[in-house]
Amino acid sequence: MARKKTLQSLLWLPQKTRSDSLVSEIPYASTVPPEYSMKAMDDPFERSISSPPSKSFTTLNHLRHVESLATLPSGAGRIPKLNAVILGESLASEEDDLVFPSDDFSRRAHIPSPQKYLEMYRRSIEDPAGFWSDIASQFYWKKRWGQPVYSENLDIRKGRIEIEWFKGGISNICYNCLDRNIELGNGEKIALFWEGNEPGTDGSLTYNQLLQRVCQLANYLKDVGVQKGDAVVIYLPMLMELPIAMLACARIGAVHSVVFAGFSAESLAQRIMDCKPKVVITCNAVRRGSKIIHLKDIVDAALAESAQNGFSVDVCLTYENHSALEKSKTKWQEGRDTWWQDVITKFPTTCDVEWVDAEDPLFLLYTSGSTGKPKGVLHTTGGYMVYTAATFKYAFDYKPSDVYWCTADCGWITGHSYVTYGPLLNAATVVVFEGAPNYPDSGRCWDIVDKYKVSIFYTAPTLVRSLMREGDEYVTRYSRKSLRVLGSVGEPINPSAWRWFFNLVGDSRCPISDTWWQTETGGFMITPLPGAWPQKPGSATFPFFGVQPVIVNEKGVEIEGECSGYLCVKSSWPGAFRTLYGDHERYETTYFSAFPGYYFSGDGCSRDKDGYYWLTGRVDDVINVSGHRIGTAEVESALVSHPQCAEAAVVGVEHEVKGQGIYAFVTLVEGVQYSEDLRKNLVSTVRKQIGAFAAPEKIHWAPGLPKTRSGKIMRRILRKIASRQLDELGDTSTLADPTVVDELIALADS
Repeated sequence: MARKKTLQSLLWLPQKTRSDSLVSEIPYASTVPPEYSMKAMDDPFERSISSPPSKSFTTLNHLRHVESLATLPSGAGRIPKLNAVILGESLASEEDDLVFPSDDFSRRAHIPSPQKYLEMYRRSIEDPAGFWSDIASQFYWKKRWGQPVYSENLDIRKGRIEIEWFKGGISNICYNCLDRNIELGNGEKIALFWEGNEPGTDGSLTYNQLLQRVCQLANYLKDVGVQKGDAVVIYLPMLMELPIAMLACARIGAVHSVVFAGFSAESLAQRIMDCKPKVVITCNAVRRGSKIIHLKDIVDAALAESAQNGFSVDVCLTYENHSALEKSKTKWQEGRDTWWQDVITKFPTTCDVEWVDAEDPLFLLYTSGSTGKPKGVLHTTGGYMVYTAATFKYAFDYKPSDVYWCTADCGWITGHSYVTYGPLLNAATVVVFEGAPNYPDSGRCWDIVDKYKVSIFYTAPTLVRSLMREGDEYVTRYSRKSLRVLGSVGEPINPSAWRWFFNLVGDSRCPISDTWWQTETGGFMITPLPGAWPQKPGSATFPFFGVQPVIVNEKGVEIEGECSGYLCVKSSWPGAFRTLYGDHERYETTYFSAFPGYYFSGDGCSRDKDGYYWLTGRVDDVINVSGHRIGTAEVESALVSHPQCAEAAVVGVEHEVKGQGIYAFVTLVEGVQYSEDLRKNLVSTVRKQIGAFAAPEKIHWAPGLPKTRSGKIMRRILRKIASRQLDELGDTSTLADPTVVDELIALADS
């Protein structure tokens, strides 16, 4: 043990204090990466924001949550053994605390060491105006912003909550995504690869071609009366026309509101009535897997409902998706409906840019809770542009030669920030996929990776667990040699899924950017930076530049060191949302009133003794059992660690003695049969990993879980099933497979 401590003290010392002869005497020395080096990087971002190396790593108070980087991290949860792993050399197993980047990866990375991260992070906190101004200066501004660079009030006790960045600066995000990159010589570079639902159906657009398509649609929108500040609702599947529509709106200063093309007519109508768009853009139908979804019928019903409630839309632009439905079979309302292909190609391929203020609105994105009116999250132009570009670049260690694929739909914030804007601002080549990840079989993702030589792959833990369940052979039949960086988004990824993703999909050589952020934050908040520091499977690691996370208790008091509590953020960051559309009071109440002076994320979080952050799920997903606050993610992770459990979802139910009990829905690995012995083993696994207080009261066998087509588990429905409130299941139209609900109800008492 003493020798391990010596290893810890050596790894993070500056080079001049390390002795190679001493290192060679230490156990595991062959698996310890060479010293992280400080190096000058020939990159405009780094050149503009690097400051002279600090002579001391003494950490100021506001850096307390990363000061543990001065020593080697030495534990992940309850795993006691130190056994560092270097990417590409050995497997990450249940015994591994740490996964190190290889020396070669770190040497080439934008952020090659903890020291470089600390240097940049320190400046981002001590001089946010200078730090973000230097990054913003890499983009085109018609007029530079004034002073101050930012202004904020996050304390509801001091008045109205307000956040502003780069106010007075005049720019356009579409111009910076397209025109600017073409001017820099990227016109013939592929901007979008499109992969259709059916294998072999594909397409691509260069940056020149994408700009022309965007301009044609922008000219059409202006022709039908759309002006700066007007809303446009987009209800499209993942066709290339979806990012085209977003960029066209941004080009003319219109505010787009993308609605996931899986929401019901009622949900779509709510959003239409709230933002009152000039135009709705949709397509007649989409084929997802073997199923055809008639999107135009849903839009027709939504527009009828909206009209009955006093708001009518005059223009419905409809793209003919001939692979799903013929034009002649599409229901049509003359005078309102227009075929995209009939009109857009008639418009010029150039369109003047509408220059907008940094604080002018860019888009609305509605988030829906289990009850009440959807919340229209409003993001503005300048700060969002700068923040998404920077987070994409650093969190994925993006290089111009990379081919990037994010499996998210543009109907969610991930599709806005990390399918469309973040990648295109960096002149990236992006894969857009229309189909289902398991169609025609569970190897489709890796087939696409090989086809397009994808080097950065960003997906959700739900998809990872789903593919785990199907078996390794669907992965190993493909090369995947092009992969360089993996990413995870949407919920905490349990360690066993992390290891499968790392070991099998990434061949133990690809770091995983396990990102934590929200619709409201605009971009990544806590995330690994590939190459910078060792990872712990399941941990989001450390904050991104400019982000000051704090963990507070029920009274709003910041907790230091190793702890668990409520995750908040103090001080603003450029990508933060500015309000809820039409309801600033709800914005203040929901996000800033619980803990005055902070943005409250609504998430629970733990920080281990090494300073690593571990997300434990939504606070409303915290179950209080006999006074013990237990995060659902923690119980789910324990269940999934059992080799015969493919996926688990945990909810709380009323318990007459304990207050709440734990109710677990469990999906088993393919071919495994339900049994009482297995139920007991699963309960025992939770007791062993967490404690007897966390043992599930009920294991509910689940052939599948109710998920949206984007992979999000609908826990609201699971709570209703667990509590037998079957008449209150609500809207299940967004589920990928609504029949799952009936199966779960039938198995409720088994």
